[in-house]
Amino acid sequence: MHIEFRHLRTIKAIHEAGGLARAADQLHITQSALSHQVKGLEDQAGVELFVRRSKPLKLSAAGLRLLRLAEQVLPQVEALQAEFTGLRDGSSGRLHIAIECHACFEWLFPVLEQFRRAWPDVDVDIRPGLAFDALPALMKEEVDLVVSSDPEDLAGVEFVELFDYAPVFVAASTHPLAQKPFVEAADFRGETLITYPVERTRLDVFSQLLIPAKVEPAAVRQAELTAVILLLVASNRGVSVLPDWVVREVKYSSDYVTRPLTEHGLTRRLYAAVRSDERDKPYMQKLIELARVEARKLQSA
Repeated sequence: MHIEFRHLRTIKAIHEAGGLARAADQLHITQSALSHQVKGLEDQAGVELFVRRSKPLKLSAAGLRLLRLAEQVLPQVEALQAEFTGLRDGSSGRLHIAIECHACFEWLFPVLEQFRRAWPDVDVDIRPGLAFDALPALMKEEVDLVVSSDPEDLAGVEFVELFDYAPVFVAASTHPLAQKPFVEAADFRGETLITYPVERTRLDVFSQLLIPAKVEPAAVRQAELTAVILLLVASNRGVSVLPDWVVREVKYSSDYVTRPLTEHGLTRRLYAAVRSDERDKPYMQKLIELARVEARKLQSA
């Protein structure tokens, strides 16, 4: 027996309308075409689906079984159609994000909270890009956006600018280096450097300053949370280098000082890496817009 979605819609419409004429109007077909469709379905089933002499028209036992199937299947089909429509017009979809910047969690969470309210039908998830190769995962469609400060020339991938930031030196106000107007690579030789638990090549202080200068700090201590790093710094257990927007709270604290790295300072840029064919999706554009706005708030705080 070959059952099509139109057959299920027909059975449901006749049951709800109580007759062929009204059902035909609901389905926007002629009564003759509807009668022909019902007869063809009954011929396939080998049983009558309606009690013919009843008014209003009633389903037979076999027809009721088909109705139950229609009531189970049609809502699922309609939901799937709505989902496909959302995918086409960009109102729904998947947005799995990988973050190569450890400190970016604190910046991104407010962005995602705003995004969630505006785009409730988009499935959002975060995967720490430090635990796997984020950009290859983007190309394999395992994630949909990568927050990175290291753009690469990859086929089918675009790096969309988010914002610039300055990595800054952070020390206790009583630390000897607090007296300097800026710090250089050589100043780290005798210091305990407190960092996030990340590969050195992904830390600005190493990639932009210490590795090029071939300077090694006296020790490296790792902490998962920014608050813990600042606590250790305030206790004079070491020094750190953090993005300027991360240390906005310490700008006005007497416990800390922040200083530029090198006389002219360092500037880095964060990007959103996305697949080229998905960059123009409305929800992708909205996330990037919110990310830029939130970054400006942090930098002006």
